[in-house]
Amino acid sequence: MMRTLTSIVPTHTVLEGGGFKVRRPVAMGRLMSPFLLLDEMGPVVYGPGEAVGAPSHPHRGFETVTYLLEGAMQHADSAGNQGDLNPGDVQWMTAGRGVIHSEMPTDAMMNQGGKMHGFQIWVNLPAKDKMMKPRYQDIPSLGIPSVESDDGLVWAKVVAGEALGVKAVIDTVIPITYIHVRIKPGGTYTHACVDDHNMMLYVFGGSMSLEGRSISDGGLGLLSEGSSVECIAGEEGAEFLILGGPHLDEPIARYGPFVMNTREEIYQAIDDYNNGTLA
Repeated sequence: MMRTLTSIVPTHTVLEGGGFKVRRPVAMGRLMSPFLLLDEMGPVVYGPGEAVGAPSHPHRGFETVTYLLEGAMQHADSAGNQGDLNPGDVQWMTAGRGVIHSEMPTDAMMNQGGKMHGFQIWVNLPAKDKMMKPRYQDIPSLGIPSVESDDGLVWAKVVAGEALGVKAVIDTVIPITYIHVRIKPGGTYTHACVDDHNMMLYVFGGSMSLEGRSISDGGLGLLSEGSSVECIAGEEGAEFLILGGPHLDEPIARYGPFVMNTREEIYQAIDDYNNGTLA
């Protein structure tokens, strides 16, 4: 059965971290388990000395996935891990029982300025995995599979899951679909879905139609159940993310950067952070 659009969620622009602009779907955390948040960072052009990021902050109980399209960022954490993110790179950080980290512009980005554009999504963890050992997967762009359709009209980068017969290399705690797709005008892409997974599309360039209903730049489309979804590009083409995963039928207790199952677990996370034992 072909999936259809059940609703289109609008986005709004907010300031995060040290004051960088993100475009965020309204009420994301209540709409599409297992995803808690979807932020489109930018696109924004910074002058020399203007770039901003997210200074040190804690996380517990979920995963953050950063996918950079343009610009350059560097990350560091309380355990001594550090690295750079450049265009096309992905960092899949499983916070688990606790991480304190920062994501800031690189020195070159700060000194010279430039365009910053990318995404960060938050993926919830099941109760049994919320206190797992933290881990990082830093995957450079060349290590992330991409594929093009035979007619050259569809291109896809497979961050997680599978598309056009190509599988991702990133290991996920729960089965996740995360595909970056570009369709040229006149192109159509049919994506095979996991039947019992929640699925959504976030359009950030051009427009497309699904079963006669259109969705354009800045729209988050929630999909019905089904085994596939057919995306038909608009006149200017379409660029979007396909996100999917299992519904976690568990209570959510959330306070800022902590996502647990009970209020007591949130209190414990706050205590651990304040007394220095979170990470």
